[in-house]
Amino acid sequence: MKLNITALCAGYGRDNRVIDHLTLTVEEGEIITLIGANGSGKSTLLKTIGRLLPPESGGVYLDGRAVHDWPTGQLAREMAILPQLNSAPDDLSVAELVAYGRYPYRQRWRSSSDHDRAMVRQALQLTHLAALRDRPVATLSGGERQRAWIAMTLAQEPQVLLLDEPTTFLDVCHQLEIIELIGRMNRELGLTIVMVLHDLNLAARCSHRLAAIKDRRIRYLGSAAEIMTPEILRDIFNIQARIITGDDDIPYFIPTASCGGLPHPTHKQESSS
Repeated sequence: MKLNITALCAGYGRDNRVIDHLTLTVEEGEIITLIGANGSGKSTLLKTIGRLLPPESGGVYLDGRAVHDWPTGQLAREMAILPQLNSAPDDLSVAELVAYGRYPYRQRWRSSSDHDRAMVRQALQLTHLAALRDRPVATLSGGERQRAWIAMTLAQEPQVLLLDEPTTFLDVCHQLEIIELIGRMNRELGLTIVMVLHDLNLAARCSHRLAAIKDRRIRYLGSAAEIMTPEILRDIFNIQARIITGDDDIPYFIPTASCGGLPHPTHKQESSS
């Protein structure tokens, strides 16, 4: 499904507008990552797209229809959002958590259908959690727990997936594991994905386009190669950076100094006496 964000204004009251006349189109089957400095409005934009926050003006349109005009249950079958922080009861199993993703399809007073159970199994398999289905969520590692929450959103069978910092608090290995999972969901399920990431190198690795937010709007929009330049990184993050291109043709950045700050010190080997 295609997302259109048109002249969107959003925030937390008239005196705290965070997004101002922001416009963005997300094509069907595309991964777009929102980047920007802390407080630039990335999460606010994601919440407004996902209808967790009402717009002040402008609109968010899913296949041409304003998301705030969709019936809640119907929208939940098309769009899933995973916030940055989540919690579950200590005794809830992985399979039980994932089954919550079937809530938009449940008819009142009816138990799970064969299709519900099939979707839960598929979500567990895609996230490599089938062997852990009976484990309490509280006993999982950070990476396993994040995969379980993503599996819950997959059980919704959404066409659009919104992810707010899906790699937060994870070590490098588990960060890569989640990014690879996101890429696989996009390729195998055709999901349209909009997410927020602070790690620019991870964003460059998995995104079709990056949307850099500054001054309440999209300042730059393009491929990783177009956005990951010293000039743009200086403008958006106020840093000096060196860009290298890996064997996979993906650009990666190495920060060398904050603008106006001191360069990284050169370490000299001490001579032994």
